[in-house]
Amino acid sequence: MEVHEIIAIKDNTFARQFETTVNEGLISVEYSFQEKKIFLTKINTPDTFCDEEFISDLLKSIMNIAYERKLKVVPILPKIALFFRKNTIYRDLLPPGIKI
Repeated sequence: MEVHEIIAIKDNTFARQFETTVNEGLISVEYSFQEKKIFLTKINTPDTFCDEEFISDLLKSIMNIAYERKLKVVPILPKIALFFRKNTIYRDLLPPGIKI
């Protein structure tokens, strides 16, 4: 796997979101579970935040969590589907039948 920035992520299971803090505020990626799949549904960022490379690194860290927990990832949000198109090394996390 490629090297990327290590981002401290909190899995807020009560709010069903992965969270990290940046200077501008809280960034979260909302999710839901069904069987052994995690559905990534929404990315929330502060209004003034626009660092797409950081979001990509955050998603890479979330993919590593999915590997550790042996989960398949279902990208609901088009931005996350685009992440999979650009980062083909994570395609094995997609459930069978999902083509991006």
